[in-house]
Amino acid sequence: AFVLAEEASKIASTYSDVFTATILDEERCRELKMGSYLAVAAASANPPRFIHLCYKPPGGNVKRKLAIVGKGLTFDSGGYNIKIGAVCNIELMKWDMGGSAAVLGAAKALGEIKPPGVEVHFIVAACENMISGTGMRPGDIVTASNGKTIEVDNTDAEGRLTLADALVYACKQGVDKIIDLATLTGFCRVALGPSIAGILTPSDELHEEVAAASEVSGEKFWRLPLEESYWETMKSGVADMLNTGAIPQGGVITAALFLKQFVDEKVQWMHIDV
Repeated sequence: AFVLAEEASKIASTYSDVFTATILDEERCRELKMGSYLAVAAASANPPRFIHLCYKPPGGNVKRKLAIVGKGLTFDSGGYNIKIGAVCNIELMKWDMGGSAAVLGAAKALGEIKPPGVEVHFIVAACENMISGTGMRPGDIVTASNGKTIEVDNTDAEGRLTLADALVYACKQGVDKIIDLATLTGFCRVALGPSIAGILTPSDELHEEVAAASEVSGEKFWRLPLEESYWETMKSGVADMLNTGAIPQGGVITAALFLKQFVDEKVQWMHIDV
């Protein structure tokens, strides 16, 4: 997490005419009541860092405000629901910060291009998901910064817990649109293979914008449905929701439905599962 925060600070320093960096430590995150994010970070000897890069165009005149939120798990052991077996590839879990790498890469690109008329917030809740006596346990109940409670059904569904508080924070920046991207589920790779990302959004307008951008960039996306009826499987008897569904099917969709609970209704939002 420290290295990611350091890289974000370097971007802000290199492009200081358009960027500012805010790095929140554990104490400040606790003050902001980011209980979901901090529950994931609790087991690690390496402290978490919440990263916020803000791009403001030269000369001001902001017409739109956007946020890009990336998952930043610098290592994911799975926690007490530890990753076991060859299919889990625990030795590759240093890559679980791919979403955050994409976010910082996008920030650097904006620093070079300096597009006018748009303010962009780049947000990463960086930490490790480890095992220790201070770690979260299956069955724990955590409270996110919007006050919603989550029963931790599986400690290896940790990315969505960090993103929950990151999305709430993004909404508080007064943005019009949010895109989050994350190495969130293995289900998406099963469905679409290694070269196509799944996108889920309730906004047809935002989907059309991203689809047009994908044509230009060559990135491959496929829109999956946000099937609201699947939310029934995410309900908990002791909290507002579970962090994983009661059934294994439709895991990409239920993960996105979970994230949707932390986005203001007035904000256009898209989840990209990479």
